[in-house]
Amino acid sequence: MKCLFLLCLCLVPIVVFSSTFTSQNPINLPSDATPVLDVTGKELDSHLSYRIISTFWGALGGDVYLGKSPNSDAPCANGIFRYNSDVGPSGTPVRFIGSSSHFGQGIFENELLNIQFAISTSKLCVSYTIWKVGDYDASLGTMLLETGGTIGQADSSWFKIVKSSQLGYNLLYCPVTSTMICPFSSDDQFCSKVGVVHQNGKRRLALVKDNPLDISFKQVQ
Repeated sequence: MKCLFLLCLCLVPIVVFSSTFTSQNPINLPSDATPVLDVTGKELDSHLSYRIISTFWGALGGDVYLGKSPNSDAPCANGIFRYNSDVGPSGTPVRFIGSSSHFGQGIFENELLNIQFAISTSKLCVSYTIWKVGDYDASLGTMLLETGGTIGQADSSWFKIVKSSQLGYNLLYCPVTSTMICPFSSDDQFCSKVGVVHQNGKRRLALVKDNPLDISFKQVQ
């Protein structure tokens, strides 16, 4: 990937609940870094929790939530779904853990980040709060989003928030295979759009070629 700056952030292993990435090489925040905003126009804060909501209403709406994956042998709920309507339950709160968090608490567009469901859970299920992309599902013809990821590691747990061409924002999945992580990149050729597929009557978040999920963020009070 091409970075907007010369030096990349070198990440060291950290524990699951840490929200701080460290760097041995000081770098500058890109001058054109744009904060991600919630539905009230406030900048996202990595220390706060948010619900991922749809930018549409009715049957086109629905919050994102953590649920049990069909036919999964995971010991904890590990599926990432979206409710079938904006009328009904609220989504599961999440925290965004940015790779540039040493600059402060802000979350920026096009920044590599990890996503973690902000819920109380048992020690056994801690890793089942962190988002990642799972293996290819032949029956659905794509890769599904699930939990069981890591924070700050070179794996399938990295995402970006980008401005939608419609309303709000989109999520991109951007795999990282090197421990040298460039927080910002101008080249998304290796990233995939996050959308929705239907699985057993539910809307499951998955990688898609078209129709990415348009989302907004609502702070949990």
